[in-house]
Amino acid sequence: MIESVNNEKIKKTAKLNDKKYQDIENKFIIEGKHLVEEALKKGVLEEIFLIKDEDIDFKNKTFVSEKVMRKLSTLTSIPNILGVAKKINEGNIVGNVLMLDGIKDPGNMGTIIRSCTAFNIDTLVISKDSISIYNPKVLRASEGMIFNQNIVIADLENVLDNLKDYTIYTTDVNGGEDLKDIKFSKKNAIIIGSEASGVKDTIKKYADKKLYIKMDPLCESLNAGVSASIIMYELNNKI
Repeated sequence: MIESVNNEKIKKTAKLNDKKYQDIENKFIIEGKHLVEEALKKGVLEEIFLIKDEDIDFKNKTFVSEKVMRKLSTLTSIPNILGVAKKINEGNIVGNVLMLDGIKDPGNMGTIIRSCTAFNIDTLVISKDSISIYNPKVLRASEGMIFNQNIVIADLENVLDNLKDYTIYTTDVNGGEDLKDIKFSKKNAIIIGSEASGVKDTIKKYADKKLYIKMDPLCESLNAGVSASIIMYELNNKI
C-alpha cells in the first residue's frame, strides 16, 4: 500500500488531472467503479488505484491510503477506486454527425455525449474552444458513454467544408423550421451552439436549414444538453 502523497508514482499520476499533462502523456484519470468498468470494457484502462478491494478482474492494481486517494481525486467525497485510461483515438467522420460549437458547461457536454450514444449518433465533432471531454465533471456526466462514442476534436469550419453530401442544420429560435416538421436526409450534420451565444455566424453560414424546438413561451430557452438530446431523439426516430 502507498501511504505517502510524496510518492513519485502518486505525484506523477496526480498531474493527469491537469489538461497539459493529459496531452503530454495521452492519458487521463477516471473516478468511480462505473467509469473504471467502462474503460476496462473498451480496453483503454491502464491501471487502477484502490482504497479497498473491488470486484474488478484487472492485474495492475495499487492500494493506497485515503490520504493518497484524496491527492489523486477531484471529488469532495473520495471514491474507493479510480483509474488511469488512455485517451480516446479519434475516428473518421461517418454517418450522422452532431457538431458542438463552443460548449463550455461540463454538465451539458457530458449529457450530450451520453445522448449521442443513446440516440445512435455516428460521429460527435467538438470545436477546439469547447470544454475538454476529459474534464472530470464531463466524464461523470457522460456516465462512461465517452468510451462508446466516435469523437473528433477539430476546427468546425474545416470539417464543414468537407461535408459536401450532407444536409447541415443549425438551431435558430427566430425563423427556423419546427423540429417536428423536419424531414431529415440520409446524411445529416446538426450544429449546436454554446450556452451563452449560440452558433457563431462563421459556422451558421454553412447551414442548409435552420430548426427550432417548439415550446411554451413561458420558457425562453433550453440548455444545450437538453436541446441537443431532443433533436437527436427526433433524428433517430425519423431516419
